[in-house]
Amino acid sequence: MLLLPSLSFLSFSLLSVTTYAHGIDCAMSGNLTATNGIGSTPAQRHYISASQASAIVSAAEKAAASIVPQNIAVVDPSGLLVAFLRMDNAYPGSIDISIKKARTSVLFNGIPSGALLNQSYSGGGLYGIEETNGGIVVFGGGLPLVKDGFLVGAIGVSGGTVAQDVEVAQAGVDWLTGS
Repeated sequence: MLLLPSLSFLSFSLLSVTTYAHGIDCAMSGNLTATNGIGSTPAQRHYISASQASAIVSAAEKAAASIVPQNIAVVDPSGLLVAFLRMDNAYPGSIDISIKKARTSVLFNGIPSGALLNQSYSGGGLYGIEETNGGIVVFGGGLPLVKDGFLVGAIGVSGGTVAQDVEVAQAGVDWLTGS
């Protein structure tokens, strides 16, 4: 299972830097802290921890063991990979699909990936959406991960039928919610 490292190294002190960007001189001094662009520090954001993501993947893997080998991905609210598992004999072609299913869910504020399917057909309000944002996936298997009312990430599962993928993803969601 792949667990990505903490990004705590992004906080650092910047004493004085002068930059030239697009013809504008900028002087900057003081404390620079990585934020999400709206002023919250990493400790104030709601996200899935690496240990939670690992447990979610394990719960989904347990559900998949009696169904079909799966690729299981957990992403944070930005759509970045936190944990991933390719079960033995899972289709290699489903690796990217599982990640994109999870990413689709968080990019659309927690909508399950399959909820976009009907609108993505010709004549639908979202026709062609699969070709945007580096790969939106509009079939089932991507579910939001919500904790204490906050979207903390999403799980994406691929390797079986859509119904099987959703069932396995739901097992991961159930672990997080205690269902």
